[in-house]
Amino acid sequence: MKNFTYEVPTKILFGKNRVTEISSEILRYGNKVLLAYGGGSIKQSGLYDTVVKVLEDGGIQFVELSGIQPNPRIESVREGIRLCRENDVQFILGVGGGSVIDCIKAISMGVDYKGDVWDFYIRKAKIDKVLPIGTVLTLAATGSEMNGGSVISNDETQEKRAAGDDSLRPRFSVLDPSYTFTVNKWQTAAGVVDVMSHIFEQYFTQDKGTFVQDAIAEGILKTCIHYGPVLLEEPDNYEARANMMWASSLALNGLTGTGKLFGDWATHMMEHEVSAIYDLTHGAGLAILFPVWMEYVLDETTAPKLAQYSRNVWGITATDDRQAAQEGIAQTRKFFTSLNMPASLGEVDIDGAHISTMSEGACKFGPLGMFKKLGKEDVSAILTKAL
Repeated sequence: MKNFTYEVPTKILFGKNRVTEISSEILRYGNKVLLAYGGGSIKQSGLYDTVVKVLEDGGIQFVELSGIQPNPRIESVREGIRLCRENDVQFILGVGGGSVIDCIKAISMGVDYKGDVWDFYIRKAKIDKVLPIGTVLTLAATGSEMNGGSVISNDETQEKRAAGDDSLRPRFSVLDPSYTFTVNKWQTAAGVVDVMSHIFEQYFTQDKGTFVQDAIAEGILKTCIHYGPVLLEEPDNYEARANMMWASSLALNGLTGTGKLFGDWATHMMEHEVSAIYDLTHGAGLAILFPVWMEYVLDETTAPKLAQYSRNVWGITATDDRQAAQEGIAQTRKFFTSLNMPASLGEVDIDGAHISTMSEGACKFGPLGMFKKLGKEDVSAILTKAL
């Protein structure tokens, strides 16, 4: 296990009706707020009215940024920056899922930057001064409510890029499982896959001596496997929603990556290229690509860790590592399919027309992955196999 420093300053307010406590949290930073949200589901559920009342009762002024899309666009970020500058905003509150939270992080880093905020995503600028942010989570998936990462899409360039810094971790996040009761089956299932994928990216490394991190990761994976099907049958099961919501946060707050060199992240980078062009739901893209990636990277070097996953998570009993790994990969694909997630790009009407472009884009900043290095030819092969 390598040396590490672990600090997560995000304050978690978990449970029913915790949103009523956000005024005192926000007022630590100021009383002028940007309230950001998505397509209007929070108005239908009544959450919008609740948040507005809490803000007004706390004497907090706010301006609104609405209509933030899944796979959030750079245009929403730029509009949010404009609103913050014109209204002297001191704090940003995002109410929604990972797309809303990723968007407000981008706004946060862009308000005091003199250039265009996209510069951060193409590695032209470094994050410096940020506005503090808080979140009210409505979808368990991305873990953005407890980390400093942000992913934004640029339709003009057909790119989907990531940027981040620990300074972008939310100051607080409200995690009320009841706010996820109305999430539809597709988004619920995609969220389960997303959570598992975050674990995969940090679990599949060549690091040694990380028994405790791996055990935590395996526990989170088994939580997803246990509660994922329950959520599709019982969408208002509070305990199932609660366990999945906390699993989402723990999967990507850095906990399972401590003591490791980094993580793999090749599959996420490939999926970003797919959804940048086709606007595919992130979790659905990961459901397609991860089993293909597992098969592609399986060799004598990677087999032991894939076998460990198969035995500890799926209960595979094969003694040969390669056989155990193959059986675990098959179980992974079967589970994703049981959630009604697609198993191939063809199922979501994606053909091979842009494979070359996606391969180039994925490797724009160099080879992908740490578990096994992948170049453009490898990415092309994986995407082709995923068709």
